[in-house]
Amino acid sequence: MSEEKAVVSRWDDVRLDRMRGGITRRFVHSDKMMVGQIHFAKGDSVPAHRHDNEQYTYVLSGALRFRFGEDQAEEVLVGAGEIVLIPGGLLHSASADEDTFELDIFCPPRRDWIEGDDAYMRK
Repeated sequence: MSEEKAVVSRWDDVRLDRMRGGITRRFVHSDKMMVGQIHFAKGDSVPAHRHDNEQYTYVLSGALRFRFGEDQAEEVLVGAGEIVLIPGGLLHSASADEDTFELDIFCPPRRDWIEGDDAYMRK
């Protein structure tokens, strides 16, 4: 029988990724889930993309404007203290209406983030 152990991570010790615009990102993951800590400057945006992973985005401060669907016609503003569930496979994009700090929770973990294959976030 294997013994499971709790793992404590300190955000300041986790690698900081500088993404497109002023976006910065840190993330931790296990085999089954992932949590990312993301900072946006006002006006930063994430282009339309999709992934198989379910995603929760929990806005701690600021506000993110999401657009959903193939025509990006559905628009939702998610503010501080709000959380949005994005089903796997749903085309979505986001832009920061103000400086924003949020957490992204994925199940399963995003392989493209882990392997650095998320070019749409690095342009």
